[in-house]
Amino acid sequence: MDDVMALLERLEDELESGNNLPFTSKTMINRERCLELIKEIRIRLPDDFKQAQVVAAEKNSIIADAQRQAEAILQDAENQFKLMVDQHEITKKAYEQAREIISNAQKNAREIRLGANDYADEVLGKLDAYVSRLLDDIRKDRAELKKGHHQS
Repeated sequence: MDDVMALLERLEDELESGNNLPFTSKTMINRERCLELIKEIRIRLPDDFKQAQVVAAEKNSIIADAQRQAEAILQDAENQFKLMVDQHEITKKAYEQAREIISNAQKNAREIRLGANDYADEVLGKLDAYVSRLLDDIRKDRAELKKGHHQS
């Protein structure tokens, strides 16, 4: 492409270096040199155009590839985000279930403790009543022994 630009500059110089015809707006130029420059431009132009098309095609291919990669990265990021949200929801539900289990366990432990205290109180009450009856019987038996001992 640099060759074509140089040839175009030479053509421009050739056209500017022409002599003005007096009393007209026309300029006298070397027609043969200008035609040679144009011919040379035509010869070189297709190669430069082909290279430009190849570069443009490569550019478009690179842009399309970059766009596909960007879309894939965005899709992957979106999938990761969804996964993280899902994992967060699972974790959140697990914590809620754990809190509920702990709460129920504490409630059951309180109920068991209260039940155990009630049971222990009931057992001790029965034991107290039994021991009291036994103690009463022992006192009666002793009193009878003392009465019988004094009569003999």
